Amino acid sequence: MENKDAKDMLESLALTANAGAFTSHMDLISKEVSVYGVKGFDVIGYEDWSRQCQYEFDEGLLKRVSYEGLRVVTVTPGNVLFKTRETVEGTDGTINQQGVEILIRMEEDGKWRIVQERILADEEMDFDSRKAH
Repeated sequence: MENKDAKDMLESLALTANAGAFTSHMDLISKEVSVYGVKGFDVIGYEDWSRQCQYEFDEGLLKRVSYEGLRVVTVTPGNVLFKTRETVEGTDGTINQQGVEILIRMEEDGKWRIVQERILADEEMDFDSRKAH
């Protein structure tokens, strides 16, 4: 089941981002979210994420967001920690690919939301892909 929850989350993130559906996208993000590993920032919280998405969606800066590969790292009741590779294509032709580790949690209202995301160093993803084979 946890694999399905993680897969469903990635599909929902991509669908809402690609549609520019701000409210639906932000409903996938916990108010308690912390994002680590973004250059120039110690930690990014909900308000930062919200402002960035609002700007990118309003300005039409995203061409496509996609996720490739999924490796569940750990599962506890109400939590799933997994790794994936995120690709963000900009309308200006830029393509940003990075490995991410995402923790989703079942919140009190019964919805899965991202509570933590960490941008991974390339070596972490390379190690995982070798290990998975």
